[in-house]
Amino acid sequence: MTVNRRDLTDWAIRKIETEFKDDVCLLLRYRTLMLDADAEATSFSCYVPATSRGGALARTFIIAGIGYDLFPISWERWERFADVKEYNLTCLADSKILWARTENDRKRFESLQARLMANLQNPHLMHQRALDWTHAAVTSYSEMLFEDRLYKVREHAGRICTVLALAVACVNLRHLPHGQTGQLEELRGMEKAPPGFTELYERIIHARAAEEQKRLCHETIAMVQAFVSANDPDARSRRGAPDFRELADWYHELSYTWRRVYHFCDQSDAVHAYTWCCFLQEEVDELGMAFGIAERDILSSFDADNLPALRRRAEHIEQVFVEVIESNGVEIDRYPSIEAFLQKNG
Repeated sequence: MTVNRRDLTDWAIRKIETEFKDDVCLLLRYRTLMLDADAEATSFSCYVPATSRGGALARTFIIAGIGYDLFPISWERWERFADVKEYNLTCLADSKILWARTENDRKRFESLQARLMANLQNPHLMHQRALDWTHAAVTSYSEMLFEDRLYKVREHAGRICTVLALAVACVNLRHLPHGQTGQLEELRGMEKAPPGFTELYERIIHARAAEEQKRLCHETIAMVQAFVSANDPDARSRRGAPDFRELADWYHELSYTWRRVYHFCDQSDAVHAYTWCCFLQEEVDELGMAFGIAERDILSSFDADNLPALRRRAEHIEQVFVEVIESNGVEIDRYPSIEAFLQKNG
């Protein structure tokens, strides 16, 4: 049996015009998430409600084995689509208006479609969205780590693959036009992609054991994180003119954290030496990366039974930062005594 698309569309429009004329803004259709064999049977996809009463138009049913879902998407959510904050951007990008309450409703929707197209060409915004989707993968991975149930591990692994694919698409200023379908083909056709990403994607899907999927997901997330970072459109301008006075100000503040680490090392207090060094390591890593300082590792030297080794390493990294600041013509604002400070600062 072939479903007559026009008959279903006419039914939905009659339903709106007779029962919900003031409660619905638009009736919409997009085919890109349908199977090819069902594309011709696609009538409507969703609608935009104008009032809370418009929610009553929602309907699900099955005809000749094909499920239909007439569901509402609010203007607020369409705004999220336009700002590249939703997953299946095709819902906005490829929607066709089947019925409009007013010309203003039609123009409002078309303006959101235009906004999406403009945002997809904005490398700064799309880089942020790539970061957002990579973070979503990290969130799923953190939940996966505490899962022992194989079906839940597989569920998380699938989500990680799909959101990382979207992160890669964002770097390429694109979206995935068929959602979860055809992602590997889309990725292989993109100008930029992490080498080996599609192969890892497939290995995750084919992995039989939960631990193997966890390991491969970790590898894939790390790969995409590095890829997104390497394709930051603002990185070059940020690196162009670093302000080493800013680094000196940071050092003035953080010098007391170094002092804490040294104190607890001298007291053989492994717990406090470790926790304060964790805080220091985070700061050193962030500022070191921003200012191009390669030598930033302190914590690899931690040994609860050998805190002097940690102290020596922390001292070395502190000296690295001091030398970088001073070699770039910035004087560290330090004094041997309160008298010296008052003499200079009145």
